[in-house]
Amino acid sequence: QVQLVESGGGLVEPGGSLRLSCAVSGITFRTDTMAWYRQAPEKQRELVATITTNGIAVYDGALEGRFTASRDNDKNSLYLQIDNLKPEDTAVYYCNKNYPPLTPWGQGTQVTVSS
Repeated sequence: QVQLVESGGGLVEPGGSLRLSCAVSGITFRTDTMAWYRQAPEKQRELVATITTNGIAVYDGALEGRFTASRDNDKNSLYLQIDNLKPEDTAVYYCNKNYPPLTPWGQGTQVTVSS
């Protein structure tokens, strides 16, 4: 049974940092390109970053520089470090396979950036 469990979100002031985590089970994690997504209020879910099986991360162009995706294949886990957080980063963050995404999606982790 596939399970995606995101954690690490919270309320952060602008300029702060967060490290999100995602625990994955039910797939052969080390052989799959994975991804981080986010969905802001009243907006479509968008791709934040993909990360290949050997840890090469590619970011949405507008986000590159503040986001760092990584993975630990031994722990079946993904991570997303977000630095210099901005109010527009407020969203629910999800992890999933890059393509096709697994269903059901996890519950996500809420990141709120506000002073």
